[in-house]
Amino acid sequence: MGNIDLIIILTTAFLGSVGHCIGMCGGIVVAYSSTKIDQKSSYAQQTFSHLAYNFGRVTTYTALGALFGFIGQVIAFTPTTKGFLFVLTGILMILAGLSLLGNFKFLNSAEWSVSKYPWYQKSFRALMSSHSYKSFYLLGLLNGIIPCGLVYSFAIFAASTANPFAGALVMATFGLATIPALFFLGFITKFLQKGSLRGTMMKLAALLVVLYGGITLYKGYNFIAHPEMMKEKMKKMQQESINGTMTGQFNGMKCAPGKCG
Repeated sequence: MGNIDLIIILTTAFLGSVGHCIGMCGGIVVAYSSTKIDQKSSYAQQTFSHLAYNFGRVTTYTALGALFGFIGQVIAFTPTTKGFLFVLTGILMILAGLSLLGNFKFLNSAEWSVSKYPWYQKSFRALMSSHSYKSFYLLGLLNGIIPCGLVYSFAIFAASTANPFAGALVMATFGLATIPALFFLGFITKFLQKGSLRGTMMKLAALLVVLYGGITLYKGYNFIAHPEMMKEKMKKMQQESINGTMTGQFNGMKCAPGKCG
């Protein structure tokens, strides 16, 4: 996974969060903001509360990414199986993008709410009655497990990395990119009501998701159609990475001028 992947994930998640995440999680943000946060408290206290909640979500997403990355590592033991993971990821990303465009209800049909379960309701009520920073963080952890179409898409992509660390990085990037929209929910909501910005950002996010899905689908095709070539390419990239690391270490060991014996 390269820098371009992280940039696309970051951009897509941010644009998608303005429309999709506000609709999915906005109610919870409004609920805890009006119930748990004292409006007379300082801006610093309110900021810490919101950050604690959001980093709770990111923690859950990161853990899910590591889990899916591990599952992908177990499954993708050959270039061919890795290719099938990429194909599945690409298809789901394309479906998610088309759903964001409003063509059909893929994301809606893929989502269900765990809030109906007694254990969730009990935990939610207990956390809503507390005003500690810890309760905000735990509420974020709890919210992070609510199924969401976008989360599904990026979790599947995390699996396609076939690496727990890379999977965690994918989901952490996704989670961090959704913070601004939910953090500034009140301001953004008022701003979006004044024009068509939300619709524009949703379309941009959808197009990026579809584009990224197509790229991932093409990667999967290459792994399936040309497994040996992709295997050699991966070995070459790993070797170049190792050589670059060793070169950097060697350069760091060089003596400074006039210091060598």
